[in-house]
Amino acid sequence: METKGKTKISATLKNTKKRVFSGIQPSGDVQLGNYLGAIKGWVERQAEKENFFCIVDLHAITVPQDPKDLRHQTRSLAAILFAAGLDPNKCTVFIQSQVTAHAEACWILNCTTPVGWLERMTQYKDKLARQESIATGLLDYPVLMAADILLYDAHEVPVGDDQRQHVELTRDIAQRFNHLYGETFVVPEAVIPEIGARVMGLNDPTVKMSKSYAHIKDHAVNLLDEPKEIERSIKRAVTDSGNEIRFSDDPEKAGVNNLLGIYKVITDRSKEEIEADFSTARGYGDLKTRVAEVVIDELRPIRERYHALMSDVAELDRLLARGAEQARAVSEPKLEEIKRRVGLVLPGEL
Repeated sequence: METKGKTKISATLKNTKKRVFSGIQPSGDVQLGNYLGAIKGWVERQAEKENFFCIVDLHAITVPQDPKDLRHQTRSLAAILFAAGLDPNKCTVFIQSQVTAHAEACWILNCTTPVGWLERMTQYKDKLARQESIATGLLDYPVLMAADILLYDAHEVPVGDDQRQHVELTRDIAQRFNHLYGETFVVPEAVIPEIGARVMGLNDPTVKMSKSYAHIKDHAVNLLDEPKEIERSIKRAVTDSGNEIRFSDDPEKAGVNNLLGIYKVITDRSKEEIEADFSTARGYGDLKTRVAEVVIDELRPIRERYHALMSDVAELDRLLARGAEQARAVSEPKLEEIKRRVGLVLPGEL
């Protein structure tokens, strides 16, 4: 068994093409914030590197889920990802629970991860403060996330700023394992999108647009909303008592800044161009109308492709099976390497 000290670097670490791992939970409606903050960027960059996009259903069950709803939400999310433009010929899209290496690797990493590291996680402490009792899986969530990433020797992990701490923990876990058992894992980097990383709530521009607030009226635009509903939601967005349409760091202008940020990500125009576009606008009503128009135009083809995919579940499952096979081709050899490192006996080695 190889232990501490310098050892021969594994073959998987020699892969020169950079890999990217991204995960998204199949719980709650996918919102405009999810799309602009993550999915849109995934689509635009999917051909640049070797990308793995994982529907993390094992993460979803760290809190209670209705089984029937979870199965529907998992397929629905897959359909949204494909409808948004993820191409199975350019990237790998798969369901986490269909690749058993994730759960196995999590257990092994559990055995080298100090509990104190998990107890300091901000999201865990926040959820603990809101609940009388929590499941072990909620505490262990970050280790499963680490397994997700490390199984693919991912160099980059695009995440929102609220997930940065979990990627930092993944780095700690990788470095600790490498120290104990020899160079096994690539130490990943969190990649925080400069624009679109934090789309804020329409009802409260001081909080991130999130599935956690989906129950609050007018908080978000859902990706599958009809045009009239999108227009209604955006026209009710909170702004301020002024009428100047420009980007600003002033907290009082957070609502306007949020709407301009949405417009910027969708149109891919510079701040200067956008401010010039709105220089003749007649107040925030014009701003909301134009933001609603670009959002509706952006989401219409996604909604149409989504409904086509959901009407052909066999084809959707075929695409997911293909993705799982591609993911297993990478993760299973890595899992075997991890097992050998810690001294487990593999089948045929007795």
